[in-house]
Amino acid sequence: MAEASELKAQAREGKGKGAARAIRRAGRIPAVVYGDKQPPQPISLDYIELTKHVNTGTFLSTLFMVDVDGTKTRAIPRDIQFDPVRDFPMHVDFLRLGEGAKITIEVPVHFLNEEECPGLKQGGVLNVVRYTVEMLCPADNIPEGIDADLTGLELGESLHISAITLPEDIELTITDRDFTVATIAAPAALLSAEEEEEAALAEAEAAEAALAEGEEGAEGVEGEQAAETSDDADKD
Repeated sequence: MAEASELKAQAREGKGKGAARAIRRAGRIPAVVYGDKQPPQPISLDYIELTKHVNTGTFLSTLFMVDVDGTKTRAIPRDIQFDPVRDFPMHVDFLRLGEGAKITIEVPVHFLNEEECPGLKQGGVLNVVRYTVEMLCPADNIPEGIDADLTGLELGESLHISAITLPEDIELTITDRDFTVATIAAPAALLSAEEEEEAALAEAEAAEAALAEGEEGAEGVEGEQAAETSDDADKD
């Protein structure tokens, strides 16, 4: 289970682009904490401290204790906006997590025992279909990752989600099929033209399915954020 990281913040006043620009000139990043049936709380974060967390690559799946002038709130990042030119953080949305809260989150997949995979020993290639898997989990039990065991997989075989042991109290958001997490693809030199075409088609279908699921998830989050933060003009 991932532990909460502490993140120092300051309450902020003022809304709109002018106030947000003033905060950024002071070396801070505007943000908002919303949810748990409470009013949105505008805050600001230290640019350097925030950037360190963002650069870990797991920022949006990290649970934080946001310390706002001494008052701590458990929250998780739900959106971060970047400057389109200079690529530095411009604004962050945090979802406030009450007691017993459950959240939908992308959990990374860790692939184990490549040396015990016959297909890879024969020159096959690990074709990762999903680097992360979306799950519904308690805020107090966010897994750092799930382990995908490659032991015994032959050339052309696939690893499905049913073969992966999930942590307790964790639910998959995709329940209508046993989706593929990875395949052991044969080297192109060993494939016939028909097999190459089938492999390319399978990869394209997997990519299309992952993209569609990502878009559906983004639409849900955007709708939730719009309802909670409609009065926060900093994001415009």
